[in-house]
Amino acid sequence: MLKTIQIGLLVCLVTLVSATCFAGSQVEEPLSNSVKALMQHSISDKAVPTLTFATPEEGNAWLNEMSQRLKKRIPDESYREDFLRTVHYEATRAGLDPQMVLGLIQVESGFKKYALSSVGARGFMQVMPFWVSSIGAKDHDLFHLRLNLRYGCTILRHYLDIERGDLYRALGRYNGSLGQPQYPNLVLGAWRKNWDYTQKNWNYAPRNI
Repeated sequence: MLKTIQIGLLVCLVTLVSATCFAGSQVEEPLSNSVKALMQHSISDKAVPTLTFATPEEGNAWLNEMSQRLKKRIPDESYREDFLRTVHYEATRAGLDPQMVLGLIQVESGFKKYALSSVGARGFMQVMPFWVSSIGAKDHDLFHLRLNLRYGCTILRHYLDIERGDLYRALGRYNGSLGQPQYPNLVLGAWRKNWDYTQKNWNYAPRNI
C-alpha cells in the first residue's frame, strides 16, 4: 500500500514538473534601434485575423481539422476557431509554420490563456513582461489572445532571424534554454504528433545539441 502511494506521488511530481519546467523565460537583451522599430511595427498591427490559403475550401478544411484536434483542450467552439484563426494569421505573417506554433503553445502553456510561469511569463505563448516595455505599449495585456500570439510569433521570428533560420536554436532562445535539446525536441515532437497537417518537409528531426 505504501509503495503504491509512493508511486502515485512520484507520478504527480513528474507530471507537475513536466507541466512547468518548460515555461517560456526569454532573456532580455538590448535591441538595436532598427530591430526594435521593426518589432514595434509588427506588434502594432491591428488587422483582423484571416486564413491565408489558396482557396476558401482549403482554409475551411484546415480550420475544421485543427478544431477537432483542439476540441478537448478548448471546448468552446467559437473561441476555439477564433484562437486558430489568430494562430494561423500571426504565424503566417511572421513567416512561421502555424502547426509548429501550435506545438510550441502546447508545450509552453497547454493552451491555457491565463498560464503564468514562476518567472512571470504569460499567456498562451508564455511571453515575458519585459517585451511590453521594449517593443510594445503600457496598455498591452499579455493575457489578451491576439496580443499574446502577436508578441510570441514576432519574438520567435526575431530569434529565428538571429539564428539564421536554425529553428532548434531559435526555439532554445525562445525558451531561455539555448544549447539544450529538451525544449526544441518537445516542441517539434508535439508539432509532429498532434498538429502536423501539410506535406511540407521541414527536415527538423529530434537531435542532441
